Amino acid sequence: MGKTTYKRLKGSQNLRHRLLLATLSSSPILIEDIRADDTLPGLRQHEVSLLRLFDKVSDDCVVEINETGTKLKYRPGIVMGGRHLVHDCGVSRSIGYFLEPLILLGLFANKPLTIRLKGITNDSNDPLVDTFRSTTLPLLKRFGVPSEGLDLKIESRGSPPHGGGEVVLTIPVVQSLNAVTWTDVGMVKRIRGVTFSTRVSSQFENTMIHAARGIFNRFIPDVHIFTDHKAGTQAGSSPGYGISLVAETNAGCFISADMAIAYAREEETGDIEDEKKELMPPEDVGGQIASILLGEIEQGGVVDSTHQGLLFLLCALCPQDVSKIRSAKLSPYGIEMLRHIRDFLGVKFVIKPDPSTGTVILKCIGCGLKNLNRKVS
Repeated sequence: MGKTTYKRLKGSQNLRHRLLLATLSSSPILIEDIRADDTLPGLRQHEVSLLRLFDKVSDDCVVEINETGTKLKYRPGIVMGGRHLVHDCGVSRSIGYFLEPLILLGLFANKPLTIRLKGITNDSNDPLVDTFRSTTLPLLKRFGVPSEGLDLKIESRGSPPHGGGEVVLTIPVVQSLNAVTWTDVGMVKRIRGVTFSTRVSSQFENTMIHAARGIFNRFIPDVHIFTDHKAGTQAGSSPGYGISLVAETNAGCFISADMAIAYAREEETGDIEDEKKELMPPEDVGGQIASILLGEIEQGGVVDSTHQGLLFLLCALCPQDVSKIRSAKLSPYGIEMLRHIRDFLGVKFVIKPDPSTGTVILKCIGCGLKNLNRKVS
């Protein structure tokens, strides 16, 4: 056995993307100075939980963390997938934080993946689980992922600070992805959405819908927003409400926006008295989310700003063929992802602004990632 050569990185930023790309490219990494100067140095609870999740779906993956948690050695194993897996995501970040890397790992696993994730389903830091179902999964189909075996079921909802939600994610395995040419955004033909509420009046949902429709109906008649009021054990342990919207265009683009309202976690509020601060009224939530979605549509990319990084990564993982996409102005998250893709996969994008629309055209030749883990039937 030769000595393992680690790719050396610093800092805590973009940890999950570094872990994901390290796993997909089979590159061992050594990350130092993880919040070394903070009052509470080292890895956070959700980052440790993410490492446990990577370990759970992989075989022979090696994780070493020093005593202070400021140094992490990670040697990826073989992604196995598997059925009936269960992972508790904790309550320091929502399930949305774990879903994006997990979906990509599942595609390149040995066996199809079915996993039950427990924790917070809806919070303001990460995309809502509804947005993954309405927007992220259709995005994968664009790259040749089969619809069969691709599903996200929301069994119960959980809002911060105490969570209590559960979802079941099913991901099929692929041999490789398909390169795409995707530059036509098209016109919005319909808007769909879902509101949710847990441990508050179901009237909150009707108020949000009424406020959102009041704005959308000036532009488009085909607006349907469904309600999902949970009660009893399906409502988790904390009160909360919110809305996830998706605009579908006649060119097959799904542009999403979401918002979740709940009480802050204790670590986010220095003062316990502050914990019961007034929540944003539901009519304001409906009006704000409608404006946010219209802003995303106006930017003119084939995906919204939340999905930029995922879109770039999917293009980079395609066969050694040209992918060409239209994106809105690059977000800081999208730019970071492009840098990580270059460092781990050696894929560079050619970026050309399109002044007539204010958008950007990106082209790349994929790294040709093939699923060597997959069982050959």
